Amino acid sequence: MDDEAIDYAAVFQCLPGMVALLTPGLVYADANAEFLLMAGRTREQVVGRYLFDVFPDNPNDAAASGMRNLAASLKRVLKTGERDAMALQRYDVEDPDRPGEWDERYWSPVNAPVCDPDGNVVLLVHRVEEVTELIKARGGPTGSRSRVLEAELYTRARELQELNERLRQAHAREREVALALQEAMLPARRQVGHHQAAVRYRPAVGALNVCGDWYDVVDLVGGNRIGVAVGDVVGHGLPAAGVMGQLRSALSAASRVAAGPAEALNVLGRYAHVVDGAESATAVTTFIDFDEHTITYSSAGHPPPVLVHADGRIEFLDQATDPPLDARFDPIPRPQAGIRYDEGAILVLYTDGLIERRGEDIDTGLDRLADALTGHRTEDPETLADAVLLELLPPGGATDDTALVIVRL
Repeated sequence: MDDEAIDYAAVFQCLPGMVALLTPGLVYADANAEFLLMAGRTREQVVGRYLFDVFPDNPNDAAASGMRNLAASLKRVLKTGERDAMALQRYDVEDPDRPGEWDERYWSPVNAPVCDPDGNVVLLVHRVEEVTELIKARGGPTGSRSRVLEAELYTRARELQELNERLRQAHAREREVALALQEAMLPARRQVGHHQAAVRYRPAVGALNVCGDWYDVVDLVGGNRIGVAVGDVVGHGLPAAGVMGQLRSALSAASRVAAGPAEALNVLGRYAHVVDGAESATAVTTFIDFDEHTITYSSAGHPPPVLVHADGRIEFLDQATDPPLDARFDPIPRPQAGIRYDEGAILVLYTDGLIERRGEDIDTGLDRLADALTGHRTEDPETLADAVLLELLPPGGATDDTALVIVRL
Protein backbone atom coordinates (compact mmCIF):
# COMPACT_ATOMS: atom_id res chain seq x y z
CA MET A 1 0.00 0.00 0.00
CA ASP A 2 1.47 3.38 -1.01
CA ASP A 3 1.28 6.55 1.09
CA GLU A 4 -1.52 8.04 -1.03
CA ALA A 5 -3.82 5.18 0.00
CA ILE A 6 -3.40 5.84 3.71
CA ASP A 7 -5.79 8.26 5.41
CA TYR A 8 -3.40 9.76 7.94
CA ALA A 9 -6.11 11.95 9.46
CA ALA A 10 -8.10 8.84 10.31
CA VAL A 11 -4.98 7.15 11.64
CA PHE A 12 -4.31 10.15 13.89
CA GLN A 13 -7.83 10.03 15.34
CA CYS A 14 -7.49 6.31 16.07
CA LEU A 15 -4.10 6.51 17.77
CA PRO A 16 -4.13 4.81 21.18
CA GLY A 17 -3.54 7.31 23.92
CA MET A 18 -3.98 11.06 24.14
CA VAL A 19 -2.25 12.86 21.26
CA ALA A 20 -2.48 16.51 20.19
CA LEU A 21 -0.69 18.65 17.60
CA LEU A 22 0.47 22.14 18.54
CA THR A 23 1.78 24.96 16.39
CA PRO A 24 5.10 26.63 17.32
CA GLY A 25 2.94 29.30 18.95
CA LEU A 26 1.46 26.58 21.23
CA VAL A 27 -1.97 26.72 19.63
CA TYR A 28 -3.85 23.44 19.20
CA ALA A 29 -3.82 22.40 15.53
CA ASP A 30 -5.57 19.10 16.18
CA ALA A 31 -6.36 16.58 18.92
CA ASN A 32 -7.38 12.97 18.62
CA ALA A 33 -10.61 11.54 20.00
CA GLU A 34 -9.04 10.04 23.12
CA PHE A 35 -7.33 13.32 24.01
CA LEU A 36 -10.66 15.15 23.91
CA LEU A 37 -12.42 12.38 25.82
CA MET A 38 -9.87 12.17 28.65
CA ALA A 39 -9.48 15.95 28.88
CA GLY A 40 -13.24 16.42 29.05
CA ARG A 41 -13.28 18.94 26.21
CA THR A 42 -14.97 19.21 22.84
CA ARG A 43 -13.03 19.80 19.65
CA GLU A 44 -14.40 23.35 19.48
CA GLN A 45 -13.07 24.04 22.98
CA VAL A 46 -9.55 22.96 22.02
CA VAL A 47 -8.57 23.32 18.34
CA GLY A 48 -7.48 26.83 17.39
CA ARG A 49 -7.00 27.92 21.00
CA TYR A 50 -3.84 28.65 22.97
CA LEU A 51 -2.74 25.66 25.05
CA PHE A 52 -2.68 27.44 28.40
CA ASP A 53 -6.01 29.17 27.81
CA VAL A 54 -7.53 25.71 27.52
CA PHE A 55 -5.55 24.23 30.42
CA PRO A 56 -4.35 26.90 32.87
CA ASP A 57 -2.78 26.12 36.23
CA ASN A 58 -5.09 25.61 39.20
CA PRO A 59 -5.28 29.10 40.80
CA ASN A 60 -6.16 27.48 44.14
CA ASP A 61 -2.82 25.64 44.31
CA ALA A 62 -0.01 28.03 45.16
CA ALA A 63 2.57 25.34 44.30
CA ALA A 64 1.08 24.53 40.87
CA SER A 65 3.85 24.29 38.29
CA GLY A 66 2.40 22.09 35.56
CA MET A 67 1.92 24.94 33.11
CA ARG A 68 5.47 26.25 33.65
CA ASN A 69 7.00 22.78 33.31
CA LEU A 70 5.05 21.95 30.17
CA ALA A 71 5.90 25.30 28.57
CA ALA A 72 9.60 24.74 29.31
CA SER A 73 9.50 21.28 27.71
CA LEU A 74 7.74 22.51 24.56
CA LYS A 75 10.18 25.41 24.19
CA ARG A 76 13.11 22.99 24.48
CA VAL A 77 11.68 20.92 21.64
CA LEU A 78 11.24 24.05 19.51
CA LYS A 79 14.81 25.17 20.21
CA THR A 80 16.63 21.84 19.91
CA GLY A 81 14.43 19.91 17.49
CA GLU A 82 14.70 16.94 19.83
CA ARG A 83 12.12 14.87 21.71
CA ASP A 84 11.60 15.70 25.40
CA ALA A 85 10.07 13.31 27.95
CA MET A 86 8.79 14.99 31.10
CA ALA A 87 8.72 13.75 34.67
CA LEU A 88 5.36 12.78 36.17
CA GLN A 89 3.24 15.93 36.50
CA ARG A 90 0.32 16.90 38.67
CA TYR A 91 -1.71 19.19 36.44
CA ASP A 92 -5.24 19.81 37.73
CA VAL A 93 -8.01 20.33 35.16
CA GLU A 94 -11.04 22.56 35.61
CA ASP A 95 -14.37 20.73 35.28
CA PRO A 96 -16.00 22.17 32.12
CA ASP A 97 -19.48 21.65 33.60
CA ARG A 98 -18.61 23.17 37.00
CA PRO A 99 -16.49 26.32 36.55
CA GLY A 100 -14.21 26.96 39.50
CA GLU A 101 -13.98 23.30 40.47
CA TRP A 102 -10.73 21.50 39.73
CA ASP A 103 -10.02 17.78 39.43
CA GLU A 104 -6.70 16.48 40.75
CA ARG A 105 -5.00 14.88 37.72
CA TYR A 106 -1.61 13.24 37.08
CA TRP A 107 -0.02 13.10 33.64
CA SER A 108 3.09 11.63 31.98
CA PRO A 109 3.76 13.77 28.89
CA VAL A 110 6.17 13.37 25.95
CA ASN A 111 6.73 16.12 23.40
CA ALA A 112 8.31 15.61 19.98
CA PRO A 113 9.01 17.79 16.92
CA VAL A 114 7.64 17.54 13.38
CA CYS A 115 10.21 19.15 11.06
CA ASP A 116 10.08 20.38 7.47
CA PRO A 117 12.71 19.29 4.89
CA ASP A 118 15.00 22.12 6.07
CA GLY A 119 14.93 20.87 9.67
CA ASN A 120 12.66 23.63 11.02
CA VAL A 121 10.11 22.61 13.66
CA VAL A 122 6.66 23.23 12.17
CA LEU A 123 4.49 21.25 14.60
CA LEU A 124 4.78 19.73 18.06
CA VAL A 125 3.40 16.29 18.90
CA HIS A 126 2.11 16.38 22.47
CA ARG A 127 1.39 12.84 23.72
CA VAL A 128 0.00 12.39 27.21
CA GLU A 129 -0.62 9.32 29.33
CA GLU A 130 -3.00 10.00 32.21
CA VAL A 131 -2.04 8.08 35.35
CA THR A 132 -4.47 9.65 37.81
CA GLU A 133 -6.38 6.45 38.51
CA LEU A 134 -3.16 4.50 38.91
CA ILE A 135 -1.80 6.99 41.44
CA LYS A 136 -5.05 7.02 43.41
CA ALA A 137 -5.60 3.26 43.22
CA ARG A 138 -2.11 2.52 44.48
CA GLY A 139 -2.33 5.23 47.08
CA GLY A 140 -5.14 3.69 49.11
CA PRO A 141 -6.82 5.73 51.83
CA THR A 142 -5.56 9.25 52.32
CA GLY A 143 -2.87 9.26 55.00
CA SER A 144 -1.87 5.63 54.45
CA ARG A 145 1.78 4.76 54.10
CA SER A 146 1.41 3.89 50.41
CA ARG A 147 -0.32 7.21 49.76
CA VAL A 148 2.48 9.04 51.53
CA LEU A 149 5.02 7.18 49.41
CA GLU A 150 3.17 8.14 46.23
CA ALA A 151 3.17 11.77 47.32
CA GLU A 152 6.88 11.51 48.08
CA LEU A 153 7.47 9.99 44.64
CA TYR A 154 5.58 12.83 42.99
CA THR A 155 7.52 15.41 45.01
CA ARG A 156 10.84 13.84 44.04
CA ALA A 157 9.78 13.73 40.38
CA ARG A 158 9.02 17.45 40.50
CA GLU A 159 12.31 18.19 42.19
CA LEU A 160 14.15 16.12 39.57
CA GLN A 161 12.50 18.04 36.75
CA GLU A 162 13.39 21.36 38.36
CA LEU A 163 16.99 20.18 38.80
CA ASN A 164 17.12 19.08 35.16
CA GLU A 165 15.86 22.49 34.10
CA ARG A 166 18.57 24.24 36.13
CA LEU A 167 21.19 21.96 34.58
CA ARG A 168 19.88 22.74 31.10
CA GLN A 169 20.09 26.45 31.80
CA ALA A 170 23.63 26.09 33.15
CA HIS A 171 24.64 24.07 30.09
CA ALA A 172 23.10 26.70 27.80
CA ARG A 173 25.11 29.44 29.52
CA GLU A 174 28.30 27.37 29.31
CA ARG A 175 27.66 26.73 25.63
CA GLU A 176 27.26 30.47 25.01
CA VAL A 177 30.61 31.06 26.69
CA ALA A 178 32.13 28.25 24.62
CA LEU A 179 30.86 29.69 21.35
CA ALA A 180 32.14 33.15 22.21
CA LEU A 181 35.50 31.67 23.22
CA GLN A 182 35.78 29.71 19.98
CA GLU A 183 34.97 32.77 17.89
CA ALA A 184 37.55 34.87 19.74
CA MET A 185 40.34 32.28 19.64
CA LEU A 186 40.13 30.85 16.15
CA PRO A 187 40.45 32.97 13.01
CA ALA A 188 37.57 33.02 10.57
CA ARG A 189 37.73 31.38 7.16
CA ARG A 190 39.70 33.58 4.87
CA GLN A 191 41.35 34.03 1.52
CA VAL A 192 45.07 34.66 1.43
CA GLY A 193 45.58 36.95 -1.51
CA HIS A 194 44.25 35.05 -4.51
CA HIS A 195 45.02 31.70 -2.86
CA GLN A 196 42.14 30.09 -1.04
CA ALA A 197 42.38 28.47 2.38
CA ALA A 198 39.64 26.31 3.88
CA VAL A 199 39.51 25.60 7.61
CA ARG A 200 37.42 23.12 9.57
CA TYR A 201 37.01 22.54 13.29
CA ARG A 202 35.13 19.63 14.90
CA PRO A 203 34.98 19.08 18.69
CA ALA A 204 34.83 15.57 20.06
CA VAL A 205 31.43 13.93 20.49
CA GLY A 206 29.86 15.03 23.76
CA ALA A 207 32.19 18.02 24.15
CA LEU A 208 31.16 21.65 24.09
CA ASN A 209 31.73 23.47 20.83
CA VAL A 210 35.32 24.18 21.89
CA CYS A 211 38.35 21.97 22.13
CA GLY A 212 42.11 21.90 22.51
CA ASP A 213 42.81 21.69 18.78
CA TRP A 214 43.60 24.88 16.90
CA TYR A 215 44.66 26.29 13.57
CA ASP A 216 46.10 29.59 12.42
CA VAL A 217 46.78 31.36 9.13
CA VAL A 218 48.91 34.51 9.39
CA ASP A 219 50.48 36.98 6.98
CA LEU A 220 54.27 37.01 7.34
CA VAL A 221 56.50 40.05 7.11
CA GLY A 222 58.35 40.44 3.82
CA GLY A 223 57.29 39.08 0.46
CA ASN A 224 54.25 37.11 -0.59
CA ARG A 225 54.34 34.74 2.40
CA ILE A 226 51.96 33.25 4.93
CA GLY A 227 52.33 30.99 7.94
CA VAL A 228 49.92 28.08 8.40
CA ALA A 229 49.88 26.09 11.64
CA VAL A 230 47.84 23.57 13.59
CA GLY A 231 48.24 22.36 17.16
CA ASP A 232 46.74 20.02 19.72
CA VAL A 233 46.35 20.47 23.48
CA VAL A 234 45.55 17.37 25.55
CA GLY A 235 41.96 17.38 26.85
CA HIS A 236 38.57 18.76 25.83
CA GLY A 237 36.23 21.58 26.72
CA LEU A 238 36.90 24.98 28.25
CA PRO A 239 40.14 24.16 30.15
CA ALA A 240 41.84 22.80 27.01
CA ALA A 241 40.45 25.68 24.96
CA GLY A 242 41.98 28.19 27.37
CA VAL A 243 45.43 26.64 26.94
CA MET A 244 44.86 26.38 23.20
CA GLY A 245 44.15 30.10 22.99
CA GLN A 246 47.37 30.98 24.77
CA LEU A 247 49.54 28.75 22.58
CA ARG A 248 47.88 29.79 19.32
CA SER A 249 48.33 33.47 20.12
CA ALA A 250 51.96 32.96 21.15
CA LEU A 251 52.82 31.06 17.96
CA SER A 252 50.99 33.60 15.82
CA ALA A 253 53.06 36.42 17.33
CA ALA A 254 56.34 34.45 17.16
CA SER A 255 55.77 33.53 13.50
CA ARG A 256 55.56 37.18 12.49
CA VAL A 257 59.08 37.92 13.74
CA ALA A 258 60.85 34.53 13.52
CA ALA A 259 63.35 33.75 10.77
CA GLY A 260 61.60 30.45 10.13
CA PRO A 261 59.13 27.91 11.51
CA ALA A 262 61.74 26.14 13.68
CA GLU A 263 62.59 29.37 15.47
CA ALA A 264 58.88 30.08 15.99
CA LEU A 265 58.43 26.64 17.60
CA ASN A 266 61.53 27.19 19.76
CA VAL A 267 59.88 30.31 21.20
CA LEU A 268 56.56 28.50 21.64
CA GLY A 269 58.27 25.59 23.41
CA ARG A 270 59.82 27.90 26.00
CA TYR A 271 56.45 29.57 26.53
CA ALA A 272 54.68 26.19 26.94
CA HIS A 273 56.83 25.46 30.01
CA VAL A 274 55.08 28.23 31.96
CA VAL A 275 51.51 27.47 30.78
CA ASP A 276 49.60 25.07 33.04
CA GLY A 277 47.88 22.42 30.95
CA ALA A 278 50.31 22.67 28.02
CA GLU A 279 51.94 19.34 28.89
CA SER A 280 52.42 17.14 25.80
CA ALA A 281 50.93 19.78 23.50
CA THR A 282 51.97 19.38 19.85
CA ALA A 283 52.14 21.77 16.91
CA VAL A 284 53.35 21.98 13.33
CA THR A 285 53.89 25.20 11.43
CA THR A 286 54.68 25.92 7.79
CA PHE A 287 55.94 29.07 6.08
CA ILE A 288 54.72 29.28 2.48
CA ASP A 289 56.53 31.55 0.00
CA PHE A 290 54.27 31.95 -3.02
CA ASP A 291 56.90 33.83 -5.04
CA GLU A 292 59.60 31.19 -4.53
CA HIS A 293 57.14 28.25 -4.57
CA THR A 294 58.64 26.84 -1.36
CA ILE A 295 57.31 25.47 1.91
CA THR A 296 59.49 25.52 5.02
CA TYR A 297 58.20 23.51 7.96
CA SER A 298 58.91 22.25 11.46
CA SER A 299 56.95 19.89 13.72
CA ALA A 300 56.82 19.51 17.50
CA GLY A 301 55.48 15.97 17.92
CA HIS A 302 52.62 16.54 15.48
CA PRO A 303 51.39 14.37 12.57
CA PRO A 304 53.06 15.43 9.30
CA PRO A 305 51.44 17.88 6.89
CA VAL A 306 50.52 16.52 3.47
CA LEU A 307 51.60 18.05 0.17
CA VAL A 308 49.49 16.99 -2.79
CA HIS A 309 51.68 17.81 -5.77
CA ALA A 310 50.15 19.26 -8.92
CA ASP A 311 50.59 15.89 -10.65
CA GLY A 312 48.63 14.12 -7.86
CA ARG A 313 51.61 12.65 -6.04
CA ILE A 314 51.21 12.56 -2.23
CA GLU A 315 54.11 13.52 0.01
CA PHE A 316 54.10 13.63 3.81
CA LEU A 317 56.30 16.41 5.18
CA ASP A 318 58.06 14.38 7.89
CA GLN A 319 61.70 15.46 7.59
CA ALA A 320 61.67 17.95 10.48
CA THR A 321 59.96 16.21 13.38
CA ASP A 322 60.86 16.82 17.04
CA PRO A 323 59.29 15.99 20.45
CA PRO A 324 56.23 17.92 21.78
CA LEU A 325 56.49 21.54 22.86
CA ASP A 326 57.42 21.03 26.52
CA ALA A 327 59.50 17.87 26.11
CA ARG A 328 62.80 19.57 26.96
CA PHE A 329 63.24 22.03 29.81
CA ASP A 330 66.20 23.59 27.98
CA PRO A 331 65.18 23.02 24.38
CA ILE A 332 67.77 22.72 21.67
CA PRO A 333 67.07 24.29 18.26
CA ARG A 334 64.35 22.40 16.48
CA PRO A 335 64.86 20.91 13.00
CA GLN A 336 63.54 22.60 9.90
CA ALA A 337 63.09 21.34 6.34
CA GLY A 338 61.96 22.77 3.04
CA ILE A 339 60.38 21.60 -0.18
CA ARG A 340 59.47 23.11 -3.54
CA TYR A 341 56.05 22.84 -5.16
CA ASP A 342 54.45 23.61 -8.51
CA GLU A 343 51.45 25.89 -8.85
CA GLY A 344 48.21 23.98 -8.29
CA ALA A 345 49.56 21.88 -5.43
CA ILE A 346 47.62 21.53 -2.16
CA LEU A 347 48.95 21.77 1.40
CA VAL A 348 46.97 20.02 4.14
CA LEU A 349 47.51 20.40 7.90
CA TYR A 350 45.38 18.53 10.44
CA THR A 351 45.24 17.19 13.99
CA ASP A 352 45.30 13.55 15.05
CA GLY A 353 41.53 13.33 15.54
CA LEU A 354 41.26 13.14 11.74
CA ILE A 355 43.43 10.06 11.31
CA GLU A 356 43.67 8.14 14.58
CA ARG A 357 41.26 5.38 15.58
CA ARG A 358 41.40 3.22 18.70
CA GLY A 359 43.09 -0.11 18.05
CA GLU A 360 44.27 0.97 14.59
CA ASP A 361 47.81 1.69 13.39
CA ILE A 362 48.35 5.37 12.57
CA ASP A 363 49.66 4.44 9.11
CA THR A 364 46.19 3.16 8.27
CA GLY A 365 44.74 6.58 9.04
CA LEU A 366 47.44 8.31 6.99
CA ASP A 367 46.71 6.02 4.04
CA ARG A 368 43.00 6.81 4.37
CA LEU A 369 43.78 10.53 4.31
CA ALA A 370 46.02 10.14 1.26
CA ASP A 371 43.27 8.24 -0.59
CA ALA A 372 40.67 10.92 0.20
CA LEU A 373 42.98 13.72 -0.96
CA THR A 374 43.84 11.87 -4.15
CA GLY A 375 40.20 11.20 -4.95
CA HIS A 376 39.09 14.80 -4.47
CA ARG A 377 42.23 16.80 -5.30
CA THR A 378 40.60 18.62 -8.22
CA GLU A 379 37.95 20.13 -5.96
CA ASP A 380 38.16 23.64 -4.51
CA PRO A 381 39.50 23.79 -0.91
CA GLU A 382 36.05 24.19 0.70
CA THR A 383 34.60 21.18 -1.11
CA LEU A 384 37.77 19.18 -0.53
CA ALA A 385 37.68 19.91 3.22
CA ASP A 386 34.07 18.72 3.48
CA ALA A 387 34.86 15.56 1.51
CA VAL A 388 37.86 14.70 3.70
CA LEU A 389 35.83 15.09 6.90
CA LEU A 390 32.97 13.06 5.49
CA GLU A 391 35.24 10.16 4.50
CA LEU A 392 37.52 10.13 7.53
CA LEU A 393 35.34 10.99 10.53
CA PRO A 394 32.90 8.37 11.91
CA PRO A 395 29.21 9.06 11.06
CA GLY A 396 28.36 9.72 14.70
CA GLY A 397 31.33 12.03 15.23
CA ALA A 398 34.88 11.42 16.43
CA THR A 399 35.93 10.75 20.01
CA ASP A 400 38.79 13.23 19.61
CA ASP A 401 38.86 16.85 18.50
CA THR A 402 39.73 17.63 14.89
CA ALA A 403 41.15 20.67 13.10
CA LEU A 404 41.86 20.82 9.37
CA VAL A 405 43.44 23.47 7.11
CA ILE A 406 43.67 23.15 3.31
CA VAL A 407 45.54 25.70 1.18
CA ARG A 408 45.56 25.73 -2.62
CA LEU A 409 49.09 26.78 -3.62
